[in-house]
Amino acid sequence: MDLALLRTFVTVHRAGSFTRAAALLDLSQPAVTSQIRTLERQLGRPLFHRRARGVTPTTIGDELAHRAAPHLDALVEITETGLDEESGIRTLHVAGPPEFTALRALPALTPLVGQGLAVRTSFPVTTEEVLDGLAAGHHDLAITTARPRGGLLHSTPLCDEEHVLVAAPRWAARLSPEVLLSKGAVVLEQLPVVEVHESLPFVSRYWASVFETGPAAAATVIAPDLRAVRDSAASGSGLAVLPRYLCEEALEQGRLVTLLDPPVPPLRTYFLVVRTGTLALAHLARAHEALLKAAEDW
Repeated sequence: MDLALLRTFVTVHRAGSFTRAAALLDLSQPAVTSQIRTLERQLGRPLFHRRARGVTPTTIGDELAHRAAPHLDALVEITETGLDEESGIRTLHVAGPPEFTALRALPALTPLVGQGLAVRTSFPVTTEEVLDGLAAGHHDLAITTARPRGGLLHSTPLCDEEHVLVAAPRWAARLSPEVLLSKGAVVLEQLPVVEVHESLPFVSRYWASVFETGPAAAATVIAPDLRAVRDSAASGSGLAVLPRYLCEEALEQGRLVTLLDPPVPPLRTYFLVVRTGTLALAHLARAHEALLKAAEDW
């Protein structure tokens, strides 16, 4: 049986779509369709049910994928290992939030750089863009706050991030936890807000979790980088909701003050996401393991 046909079949099985599989394989959609039909004729059985959106595997399709995919992944690993030995350097393309990638992921990958790993980072604006780029092969590994669906991408929980409501001391002196707990939305209307986007993603998530309501104010300062939000809030521009790891030093130095200490702090989970089967690649597996190991102390 032609290995190229099996490779196309496994890619379609994981992608759930001829179109997406064609993009991953750098083939035309008619070429992918033709290869799947050829394989179905050879086996004498249909491998996929064609749907309005994408395809779903038949029972025989699932069985074939289960049996063939590990062997194809192993062949990829052998090929990639050979390339490693020839060049001595492999490049890892990482996508994720700029702050988390800079302060968490890159330091965790530094030991691998000394072992011949080159790292390239990119910071797509939305999680959807990150996952689409990963699925299309533009990235090797993604750090996201959403778990992808389907079989094309494989995700592993990385760590939980605690969010805290902070402001400069001069604003904190005007507030009390009791007022915040009982009149959170009213407080937001009275105080300036520093955020990463007009939609107030961090403030909205915090208010929904702690106050069970939505914010009733617009942001005064918008900065699309949480480090800028932190520094702006510390300078007195207004209150902000930040990951604890990002503002821990500012809190210790007294440049920021925690406004509220809820019994159950809002959390956000990060995931490591790769294309299914690519953890067979040695350099990617090492990076994946290094990040999970480092996250034990985050």
